Amino acid sequence: MSEDYVTDVSNPRETGRLIRKYGLALKKSLGQNFLIDPNILRHIVAAAELDQSKGALEIGPGAGALTQQLAKKAGRVVAVEIDRRLQPVLAETLAPYPNATVVFSDVLKLDLRELWNDHFRDCSRVSVVANLPYYATTPIVMKLLMAGLKFEYIVVMVQREVAERMLAKPGGKDYGSLSVAVQYYCVPERIAIVPPTVFVPQPNVDSAVIRLKLRDEPPARVRDESFFFELVRACFAQRRKTIANNLTRAFFAKAGKSVAESLLNRCGIEPGRRGETLTIEQFAALSDAVFGYLHDTR
Repeated sequence: MSEDYVTDVSNPRETGRLIRKYGLALKKSLGQNFLIDPNILRHIVAAAELDQSKGALEIGPGAGALTQQLAKKAGRVVAVEIDRRLQPVLAETLAPYPNATVVFSDVLKLDLRELWNDHFRDCSRVSVVANLPYYATTPIVMKLLMAGLKFEYIVVMVQREVAERMLAKPGGKDYGSLSVAVQYYCVPERIAIVPPTVFVPQPNVDSAVIRLKLRDEPPARVRDESFFFELVRACFAQRRKTIANNLTRAFFAKAGKSVAESLLNRCGIEPGRRGETLTIEQFAALSDAVFGYLHDTR
């Protein structure tokens, strides 16, 4: 089939026609807001710096508007879609693109390493490029970051508020455990702010395109990464509480606050500070100190 006959899903009329044709009722619970602006679609794809030697992993293709643009640039495209009702829609919109494959699955339950080996083994590099469902943005991003796969970029459309949290620096109100996790693994960059008017149906919030460039090495090494993230979450559990109070509640309920204060002082961190003031390097030092106390002193 030539591109003259491609169903252009970036055209809102075509998107509406497909929804009516297949009797789809878009589910708010699945975050189904289809992006229909061709300029923004091209902008997203350009940020991933794709070529025919590279692969693209998309999560939540919807009707396939972004998938079509990815298939024009990348040598291999795999789109993971949770909603099987979209199977006939994607079969129609992606028919002209033999390099695009749809996997119907919940990405949070999917073995990403197995998917990589099955589909991207021959690609020089692989990037994630997606308009993520907003209800599951954080768990999806964390799964991607912790998968141990060498993605070149993660370029995603997310709720603007979430993007600000990913980009936030210590000391700001947006800085939290997501900021630390993203910046531990990546260098984040905001690509664009996107208004609700370019989606069908329109969400109630602004969106943002953010590009995450995976680091070769994290900014600080820790003894145990799982414990590091557990400690970071604990330090932000009650944002108005001091670090000493949050650590005591999470790790030293029996030993007492004095132990938390002693470990903080040993790391050069004032116990009366709050979690939002600590850098990744300070969290790493504190994580190793607490981990050592809990494991090496037993």
